[in-house]
Amino acid sequence: MTPKKMNVLIYSGNGSTTESVRHCLYTLRRLLSPAYAVIPVTGDIIIKEPWTSTCALLVFPGGAELPYCRTLNGEGNRKINQYVNRGGSYLGFCAGGYYGCAKCEFEVDDPKMAVVGDRELGFFPGTCRGLAFEGFVYHSEAGARAADLKIHKELFEDVESDLPETFKSYYNGGGVFVDAKKLESRGVQILASYTEDLHVDSGEGAAAVVYRKVGEGHTILTGPHPEFAPDNLSKAPQLPSYGSAIDEITATDKTRLAFMRLILRKLGLTVNEEEQVVPSLSRVHLTAHKAADVSALLASWSEIITVIDGEEYIKGENDVFHIETQGSTWGVKELKKAVQAVENILPTTLTSKVMDPSNEPEQEKPKSKEAEILNRIAYTTVSSTIPLPDYDKVIKTLTPHTTTLPSLRETPAFHHEAFYTHLAAHHSRLHTPTPRFGSPLLHAAVITSTNTLLEKNPSLLRTLPTGTTLTATTQLAGRGRGSNVWVAPPGALMFSTVLHHDFQLSQSAPVIFVQYIAALAIMRGIARYAPGYAAVPVKLKWPNDIYAQLPGSPSNPLVKIGGILVNSSYSGTSYDVVCGIGLNLSNPLPTTSLNMLASALQHQGPPLEPFEHEGLLASILAQFDALYTEFCAMGFTREMEAEYYAAWLHTDQIVTLETHEGVRARIKGITRDWGLLLAEELGWEDRPTGRVVSLQSDSNSFDFFKGLVRRKV
Repeated sequence: MTPKKMNVLIYSGNGSTTESVRHCLYTLRRLLSPAYAVIPVTGDIIIKEPWTSTCALLVFPGGAELPYCRTLNGEGNRKINQYVNRGGSYLGFCAGGYYGCAKCEFEVDDPKMAVVGDRELGFFPGTCRGLAFEGFVYHSEAGARAADLKIHKELFEDVESDLPETFKSYYNGGGVFVDAKKLESRGVQILASYTEDLHVDSGEGAAAVVYRKVGEGHTILTGPHPEFAPDNLSKAPQLPSYGSAIDEITATDKTRLAFMRLILRKLGLTVNEEEQVVPSLSRVHLTAHKAADVSALLASWSEIITVIDGEEYIKGENDVFHIETQGSTWGVKELKKAVQAVENILPTTLTSKVMDPSNEPEQEKPKSKEAEILNRIAYTTVSSTIPLPDYDKVIKTLTPHTTTLPSLRETPAFHHEAFYTHLAAHHSRLHTPTPRFGSPLLHAAVITSTNTLLEKNPSLLRTLPTGTTLTATTQLAGRGRGSNVWVAPPGALMFSTVLHHDFQLSQSAPVIFVQYIAALAIMRGIARYAPGYAAVPVKLKWPNDIYAQLPGSPSNPLVKIGGILVNSSYSGTSYDVVCGIGLNLSNPLPTTSLNMLASALQHQGPPLEPFEHEGLLASILAQFDALYTEFCAMGFTREMEAEYYAAWLHTDQIVTLETHEGVRARIKGITRDWGLLLAEELGWEDRPTGRVVSLQSDSNSFDFFKGLVRRKV
């Protein structure tokens, strides 16, 4: 039961720069999505989480590699080395290239900037020496240039015959891999070399990009930044040479992209022939089964609405929402007012600081809601011209529908009328006395993250009634527990539902069980979607993942097709809970989809029709509603428990408990009071010792498919 390696992890911890991480995300997502989930991770995740089994590529971006060492020396680097030697892939750009060598030499003759020392990873068994080109200044483009690189095409497979031999790559502070030519006997290959005179002695080879097989794995290290796309580089009037460099990089951009594809394939990844376009954020449509409920919800927002120039805004703790009235748009007049207002309120003008988010340090936060909203208006208006905009800063447009439901022209990917029809039918079959889940409904074609948009704006969250659901067609920043981030491409079903769980229920219906209730709702929603769908082979992996058995395979492997993420915060009398669910519905990648499973079923009767997005969402929400109502009244019942065990993958599974001196134990279930995992200790010849261990899902790392349970530190 080995999970598919679907994650591309980009280190974003101490030492990495925001811009380098963003460039990695931008380029790798465009070249690798949706076959892979390209996501940032911290040093804590690398050290503490079980990321290695699902990681297809670990990427270290530009920045400063000494903080990399301070964070990861020891345990972190031990895990990285083990991951690569066992078949993983490592890609280091610039600082990540220095970090992956046996020794780093950086500006050895400059007492203020010198960095010299041995490094633990040692993927390149020699020295990375910099600066390859002089002039580097931290947090500046003063030393940036277009470095000319020669591609060693003979070291790649399936190279286009007309691919040019050279291209220009962004460079700013990287090194050269010393005497790489002499290290060929140790498996080093020079994939690209510098063609210009260098600032330091490069020895033999002038190596700019090197490859080496390490154990069963693959590593590529670079001095320059071939992942930097010129579209995301902004010219600076005060640095005319930098503008010229951008022009040079742009002129050979097609070759740069071809080179990026070549090195990713050499690392064993499946690469897109055409870049995937990152879509822009869309409107969020607010509807309800009864249109009057939308008007009532709007009225309840009176205390959190801020009015500016006749327009209504909600300033959340993380996001700003513009409540769009029919026919309202932002025009030149509104923008001019916003810019003038911001200039009057803020201590500094908009120039460079609002317009250029990469300018550091960032401006001091405005002191009033009005100023913050105006600042976001200005940022949103120019965000299309900003390289790699910060989506959190972009205003989210909220469109309430108080009379009729949106037409398919307004929401072509979601049929609101069909959804509410299905929802009413499922509620009717369940005899739900007071249906709550699924109305009100918020829908967006493109959103940051359904969970984040609710969870990180508690002032808005507290006003939304239990059962309010936010769904989207595409997420730009979906996430899950630890490194198990679930990035949702088009075709996935993703939604987050709000619950206000009364604190008085803590003893009879602990909030920890909401994740189990949600898992049961998914299982029931699929099985009871329509006759015949109970045969779709989905299972539960504790505590929060949805797996499926791939049809037609002799080994019948299990792959992840979805996940559950529950976040809760306490607000006086209740827990404000956001339960996020993501399922592969019609997208075959990164793993498989429900519709592929349904179409592959061999059963009596007519073939199963594909799941409809609106119908499956309605089915799951109706089941969630019924289960949650019963849970609040009766707790996690014996019937629910039996149904949960019937679907999960761990009955009598034997695991190793690292927290208990590596003893073996057999999984027995979950406790009925706090939902803890129960493991029975095994002794000689796996005979029970009578000792039972309970483990919490939020304080342990679980990799059941490798038989390991360990406590986080």
